[in-house]
Amino acid sequence: MPLAFTLDDLLSYSEWERAQWREWLHEQGPAALAVDLGPNNNGRIRTIGELVRHIFSAEKRYVERCLKAPLTDTATIPADDVDALFAFGLESRRALRELLASFPDSEWNASREMSFGTHTRIVTCRKMILQAITHELRHWAQIAAFLRQAGYKPGFHDVIASPLFDSSPTIPEGTGR
Repeated sequence: MPLAFTLDDLLSYSEWERAQWREWLHEQGPAALAVDLGPNNNGRIRTIGELVRHIFSAEKRYVERCLKAPLTDTATIPADDVDALFAFGLESRRALRELLASFPDSEWNASREMSFGTHTRIVTCRKMILQAITHELRHWAQIAAFLRQAGYKPGFHDVIASPLFDSSPTIPEGTGR
């Protein structure tokens, strides 16, 4: 039995997830964005708000790397402002969707050099875009775990709770939403 889904399906799910987080963070107020990531943070990303900014920054920068464009300085996006963070998220997603719609097929396997601190890697644009999506999903799960440890109940964010592939979207009872 064939199973088929597309990158657009993953983007649709992550857009639903972003909307859920935006609404939830608005309801909680600034204290939720200020939750500390604890003693094992990397010193660069210390709070939930900074981790949300990191999610959107990575997406934006992967697109810029594919396009060989200058990288956006995302440090100016306030990590304590839900509206500013998610406006940036809309911008990064718009850029990704534009790239997906217009990037030449011949460029998807083109290599780009990337630096992470003292490490340099050569990766394809195809891999960077897959990384952008999986990176986001992984970090939303971390955010949920950090918030639960801090005493919050962020709700049910699994694909199964999303409207993806559903004819009539519902949110399961008892999920905190």
